[in-house]
Amino acid sequence: MKQNRVRIIGGVWRSRVISFPDQQDLRPTPDRVRETLFNWLGQDLTGLTCLDLFAGSGALGFEAASRGAKHVILVERERAPHAALEVNRKLLGATQVKVVRADALAFLRGARDVYDVVFADPPFAADRWATLFAALTPRLAAGGSVYCESGGEFALPAGWQVYKAGRAGQVHYQLLKREDDSKAQNA
Repeated sequence: MKQNRVRIIGGVWRSRVISFPDQQDLRPTPDRVRETLFNWLGQDLTGLTCLDLFAGSGALGFEAASRGAKHVILVERERAPHAALEVNRKLLGATQVKVVRADALAFLRGARDVYDVVFADPPFAADRWATLFAALTPRLAAGGSVYCESGGEFALPAGWQVYKAGRAGQVHYQLLKREDDSKAQNA
């Protein structure tokens, strides 16, 4: 099986490389897009709790942990990427990272914690956004952000707004906030 690699671009593990298996629909967020995302979020995520749904390579979750997130959960359903996430977690000594093998929606339905930042980049062919947002809403902390990556534009459910957005090739990416949170910040 071909091994692929991605570099962590900031924080304590800057320039460290993580590996992931060659698997259909597994596409790590490109360096340039990750750099933009973490500029939007702020370079220092100290004390934040993050959830990386559809973790795949784990690039977003490990990047968040590298930048000080106090707790990061990586959720991956497929066996080979899940195993690679565990290997990378151990190689980095990422004690603040927990790897969970589960379907992302099933995980959300059973979760009790809330998260400050959620990364969601499901396989582009799967149109799971409406279901995902319904399950995600109660798991997002007040003032929290959701990063979405998709192969095209999708309709936002009621109650959400785009905070920042960009496009790199076929990848559409955006940082979302709940409308209630944005109104509270502007008051």
